[in-house]
Amino acid sequence: MKPIYSRLTIMFFGLIGTLPLSAQKQSSNDIIIDSITFSQTRAKIVELPNGAFEKHVFEKQGKKLHYRQLLPINYSSHKKYPLVISLHNSSRIGDDNEKQLEHMAKVWQRPEIRSKYEAFVIVPQFNERSSNYVYDVEGNYISKPFTDIQLVLDLIKQFEDSHQVDASRIYLVGYSMGASTAQNLMSIAPDKFTALVSLAAVPDLSHIEALKKQNILLIHGQQDVDNPYAGSVALFQHLQGNKHLTFNSYTNLDHDTITIPFLLTDEIPAWLFKQKKAR
Repeated sequence: MKPIYSRLTIMFFGLIGTLPLSAQKQSSNDIIIDSITFSQTRAKIVELPNGAFEKHVFEKQGKKLHYRQLLPINYSSHKKYPLVISLHNSSRIGDDNEKQLEHMAKVWQRPEIRSKYEAFVIVPQFNERSSNYVYDVEGNYISKPFTDIQLVLDLIKQFEDSHQVDASRIYLVGYSMGASTAQNLMSIAPDKFTALVSLAAVPDLSHIEALKKQNILLIHGQQDVDNPYAGSVALFQHLQGNKHLTFNSYTNLDHDTITIPFLLTDEIPAWLFKQKKAR
């Protein structure tokens, strides 16, 4: 059974008002997503064709990592572009090189996003859980990366060697298990990544020092019973003083609805593209 964090969550809201201006930022949104909005929004993303995402397979030491690759719409080999790594949730595990194109990944294929936010986008597909959830010695429900997490870093390195990537703008975006994996990657290689957007993650609390100066946007619904909301509260509290951290809470959203506000807007790309490497 997952832990109940009600006391921690109550303490969190009591502390928000006392945070100094130099500390991290937090906001609360009471938007409600009804079933019609949910279905219609997802349908608009699903109807986008997948063909622009090229199929590739990265291999190293007998291991394979399937991935899809989206090039900037007006790609020029003489120009450097940001690189976005989009990481999928556990329902997309497999090796068909198809299912990982979940809604958050396909946002980058929307014509208005692709033209305004030119970037390379890599969408790996994991054939097992990329993050596993365990309890630490303090009883926190946390995420740990799977044994082949280095494959993702090796793929990024190979891609940088073969494409004009702006190394100062490599971004991580993940939802659910993918958000946990994004946190794992940022913890393992903090100097590699410029910013992280984490939607509905089970947090990585094992390398807090590595995250204390990173650009991080935490997004979580308070009604989430799959990956408890209080996990993001705990991470936010552990990172007190990180002025590059923002936590956006959604009072009425749960694990399924938390992505809906971001599918037809440019909120996430706009935030990412404003970030510079924290010093």
